[in-house]
Amino acid sequence: MRRVATGLLVSMAGLFALARAMLETHPAWGYVMAFAEAAMVGGLADWFAVTALFRHPLGLPIPHTAIIPENKDRIADTMANFLRSNFLTPVVVARRMRAMNLAKAAGEFLSRPKQGEGSRIRSGAGGILAEVLESLDPERLGGQVRAGLLHQLEKLEVSPLLGQMLSGAIADKRHLPLLDSLIRWAGLTLEDNEDMVRQIIHEKANSVVRWTGLDERLANSVIDGLYRLLAEVLVDPDHPLRNKIEEGLETLARDLQHDEEIRAKVEGMKNDLLANPALAAWWMGVWERLRLSLIGSARNPGEGALGGQLSGMIGELGRALRDDPALQDQVNRFARRTAVGVATRYGGQIVQLVSETVRRWDAKTVTARIEGAVSRDLQFIRLNGTLVGGLVGVIIHFISEFV
Repeated sequence: MRRVATGLLVSMAGLFALARAMLETHPAWGYVMAFAEAAMVGGLADWFAVTALFRHPLGLPIPHTAIIPENKDRIADTMANFLRSNFLTPVVVARRMRAMNLAKAAGEFLSRPKQGEGSRIRSGAGGILAEVLESLDPERLGGQVRAGLLHQLEKLEVSPLLGQMLSGAIADKRHLPLLDSLIRWAGLTLEDNEDMVRQIIHEKANSVVRWTGLDERLANSVIDGLYRLLAEVLVDPDHPLRNKIEEGLETLARDLQHDEEIRAKVEGMKNDLLANPALAAWWMGVWERLRLSLIGSARNPGEGALGGQLSGMIGELGRALRDDPALQDQVNRFARRTAVGVATRYGGQIVQLVSETVRRWDAKTVTARIEGAVSRDLQFIRLNGTLVGGLVGVIIHFISEFV
């Protein structure tokens, strides 16, 4: 556009020279010369005006030229104040946000998880998660996670919690399958250790009983009696021993919640367990396997459960945002308040950032960026000035001919 405007100006100069040479041949050439002369004046004037915005015309330090580079700092402050006054005020932000349904737009976008946009979101989120997990020191991160969990567990008093869980299980009869399993486990344990029981009875019996062989009969009787007792307890829900066990469990549940001595013992056992180095080593192994599994799933979101879960979660969130007006209202209200809060708290800092950024630019950078943005339109000013000047020249010549 600069070359076109300059070419038109040169054409007017050539036309002026031609019309001046042909002036005596016909009166019409006077109009042509007037047009060309005025067009040159208009074109040169607009060239000077446009050039003076960005640099000194012909390199001459003419006053009030190179306006933009000479006033770079003032332009930066003006831009920042304009941004602050017209865009970052809470009223303007709130009014603009109120006219937008961000939640519905986000819901419509996220409710298409199988299309390219949703896949990119899923892949992007998985990639970010994988990069974060890979960039952090595994041992240090695992130690920090463990320290956080330990801190929370140390603050948690587990004794009342265990007591409440046990009370609830007893009240709902959910302890019965566990009790039956314990009885069966006792029977299997006795079966696996019959020889040890017989040996103990044999060692405890006196020499007379052993000499007569009654120790073997006594051992058989004891083992058979234990088997019979466990079977009766297992099949009879009202067996006295079962009732005693349940009474003991109820007492234990009550003591876990209200007995200070029991609670102190449980807390001591918990702290001893947490301080055990074996627990730390076990946790680091679990953490490393979990970390590697997360990285693998995040790197290949379409191949693992993480990808399917993430895709399903994104789709459900999108459908909820798209179809639930109440949720849309809540999300939009939150977004509006957040944007207004950002404008209120950080508007001044944003403005300062804009101002300081422009101030740090050198004059050539400012000139190049602004000229690159508006120069095409400015060259149209030169074109219009050349043509309009020529028309004005023709009108003036016409008036001068008849006055």
